[in-house]
Amino acid sequence: MSFGPYQFVSRLLPLVILLVGFPLVSAAQSEDVVFDFSDHSLIAGYADSEIIERDLQRDINYRIVLGALERVRGEVIPEDSERLRGDVTKITYEVSQEFTGEDVYAFYQEQLTAKNYELLYSCGGRECGSSNYWANDIFRNRILYGPERNQHFMAFRANPALEESPYFSVYIITRVNRKIYAYIEIVEPAGTQEPEQRPVMVEIAELQIPEELSGAAGSNLLQRLQKQGSVILPPISFQSNDRLAGPADIESLVSALNSDPALSIYVVVHLKQDGQSLQELMPRSLVRANSLRQALIAAGIDAQRMEAAGVGPLAPNCASGNCEERVEIVLR
Repeated sequence: MSFGPYQFVSRLLPLVILLVGFPLVSAAQSEDVVFDFSDHSLIAGYADSEIIERDLQRDINYRIVLGALERVRGEVIPEDSERLRGDVTKITYEVSQEFTGEDVYAFYQEQLTAKNYELLYSCGGRECGSSNYWANDIFRNRILYGPERNQHFMAFRANPALEESPYFSVYIITRVNRKIYAYIEIVEPAGTQEPEQRPVMVEIAELQIPEELSGAAGSNLLQRLQKQGSVILPPISFQSNDRLAGPADIESLVSALNSDPALSIYVVVHLKQDGQSLQELMPRSLVRANSLRQALIAAGIDAQRMEAAGVGPLAPNCASGNCEERVEIVLR
C-alpha cells in the first residue's frame, strides 16, 4: 500500500506533535513530591514502619465492622456492625519485613489497651473471613489483599462514657511477597479531625549533589563509616515538632551511599533534654530519625537500605560535639 505526500504528512503529524511536546512535559517535572506524613495524634505507628498513604474524608457515613465478613446475595456484609458519622482519617503503613504480622498486631493491641480504649471486636486468620472482602469491599484498598491466614483485625472505641468518641479500625496483612501492611481508620466527630496533610513540593535542584561535595567529602565519610562502623553527622536542625527545619546538610552522606550501593545503614538519633522523661524522648528521637530518612529517600537513596532508630538519652557517650542531640549513621 502506498501513500501520497498529503497522506504521509497527515499520518506523521501526530507523532511529530508528540515528540515535540515530550520535552515540555519533562521540563514541567522539575519538582518532586515528598509526602511529609505523620502519625495520627490518637494512635502511633509501629516503630519501624513508613506511612505510604494518608487520606481524610470529612463528615461521611461510616460502617465499623464488628464481626466476620461473609457474602450474602452478592453483597459483602459483616456479622455485626455499627453505623457512625464523622471525619475519617485513613493511614497505610508499610512495616519492615524483619518483623511479623503478629508483632504488629500485638503492638497495636497493647497500645490501645494501655490507653484504656474499649475493644469492640478482634479476629485473626480465616476467622475474619476473606482477605479479598476486607481489601476490596470494606477498605477499598487493593494493596491490603493477601492470604487469609496472614490477616488480623481489631476495632476499638476510645471512651465509651462519651456519646461521641473516636473509633479505630486496625487491619494488618502479610502479603504473598512478605510485605507487611498496617491499615488504620480513625473516625472522629465531624470538625474535630487533625488538619489534612498535603504533599510538600521539593525542587529537584535542592537534592542535587554539588560536584565539590560528591568527591572528597563523600569519600571521606564512606571511609570513616567502613572503618569505624559509625559516623556522627554535622549538627542538623529540627523544628519544635521534631521535623527537619529545612534542607539538611546531607550531601556527603548521599554521595557516600551512592558510591557503595551495597551499603545499608541505621539512621540513629540521640536526644536528651532537661525536664523530659524517657517516654517522651524516645518517640521524639524516632520522629527525627524518620524525618531524616525521608530526606535521604527524597535525595534518591533506596528506602530498603535505611532503618530509622530513636534511642533518646540511652546512649550518652560520644567523643566530641553535642552528644545530647546528635545524629549518628551506623552500618547495618
